[in-house]
Amino acid sequence: MRITGGKLKGRIIKCPDGVIRPAMDRMRESVFSIIGDLNGKSWLDLFSGSGTIAIEAVSRGSKDVELCEKDKIKVGTVLENVSVTEKDCGVKIKCHFMPVEYFIKRCKRSFDFIFFDPPFPYKFHEQLVLQCDQNKMLNETGTILVHRPAEHFMPDTIGNLTRTDQRIYGRSIVDFYTYKK
Repeated sequence: MRITGGKLKGRIIKCPDGVIRPAMDRMRESVFSIIGDLNGKSWLDLFSGSGTIAIEAVSRGSKDVELCEKDKIKVGTVLENVSVTEKDCGVKIKCHFMPVEYFIKRCKRSFDFIFFDPPFPYKFHEQLVLQCDQNKMLNETGTILVHRPAEHFMPDTIGNLTRTDQRIYGRSIVDFYTYKK
């Protein structure tokens, strides 16, 4: 895996042991192009895997980035991967190693962007987006992005959020949810 844009463009990121389905370079590059400038924006990477999405956010200008990954096998590789952002960008990614569901229940802050990339068999995308809405984890001008398999349905509206964009990448989809205007 490589970082597709920003200060760390081209940097190779290690893939941790265990079950992982890394976000495709093409999909990541496209999503970050759609989002645009991340300077001054906060980012939360849920189901982080290797930490690549969080690192990509820092590479593209975000200075306030957190990630969450529950698989303890991945801890060493994630910490090694994210260390590059502190060394080369002056940004330390805050890492949480626990189930995403538990993290969301405990989270007491909000973010400009929340990116969900659960394993494809995962079935609770909608419930987690709703929980983020109910916990006020998304800033009022923020966006939740959900990477999912095409065969997994997501509604147009979840709580106070509405789908404002959807991009298809092969058999995967990224949905963009923002607060209803």
